[in-house]
Formats: sequence, structure tokens, C-alpha cells
Amino acid sequence: RPADKASRYAELAEEIASVLEGEPNRVARMATIASMLHDAMPAYFWTGFYVADGPEELVVGPYQGTLGCLRIRFGKGVCGTAAATRQTQIVRDVHAFPGHIACDSRSNSEIVVPVLDPGGELIGVFDVDSTEFAAFDEVDAEWLERILARAFSA
Repeated sequence: RPADKASRYAELAEEIASVLEGEPNRVARMATIASMLHDAMPAYFWTGFYVADGPEELVVGPYQGTLGCLRIRFGKGVCGTAAATRQTQIVRDVHAFPGHIACDSRSNSEIVVPVLDPGGELIGVFDVDSTEFAAFDEVDAEWLERILARAFSA
């Protein structure tokens, strides 16, 4: 199954890069990535971006799914932890994550990937929730990091 997931991500990475080619607007890029990944990956329940807004806070950006939290402080919950540490967070059971923010009680696992600009500054985080437990692993982390780095490196 991980091999199947990796091959699906590889295909998606090329599709996303092709659609984004020549598009300079960051919001358009975020909206397209969230839409394409949400539509293509069955385990994705909530898929989107939280954008850095000031030095210590994220604000909801383009997403697909149910209502998201509007603002998240750095260091709070999975998104805030990813923003503060600049490290991808893979959470097999969000209910066991200290300080988890339940934007939708149906979410059971989550992956959050920091999104950096070419200078290494935090743009925001890419957040995916699933109703399944343990829906995300290193394959998801590797490919999401790769897709996001390519999309926001220019």
C-alpha cells in the first residue's frame, strides 16, 4: 500500500506542477494544491493552508472541507507546533496530542507540513485531517514536503 500511495503522490506532484506552471499568485497556488490533493486522496477529510499572520499566529487560508479554525497561535495544537518548530508533524491519534485543537470532532489523525519561502521564512502550514486513525505516515510527509517545496520555491 505505501508503494501505491507513493506512486499516486508522484503522479499528483507532476499534475500539480503542471497546473501551477506560470502562476505567480500565492493564494491561487494554495487553493489549487488544496483542491487537487483533497480530491485525489480518499483519506483527506480537511485539506488546506493556515497562513502566517504576524509573528506568532496563523490564519486560515484556502482549504477544502468543513469549517476550519480561523486563527491558531504558534505552539498551539498540531498546526501551531509545526509552525513553531518548522517540522512536519504526523499525528496518528489527534486525541492523544497534547493541546490538540478540535476544529472538527470527526478528525482522528493529522499531518501538518510547514511551508517556507525561498529565503526560509514561514509562509504558513499545510494541514490535512482524516477521519481515519493513523491515516498518515512518512510517505505522506515526504511527498507533501516535496510538492510544497516545489510549489513555493520560486
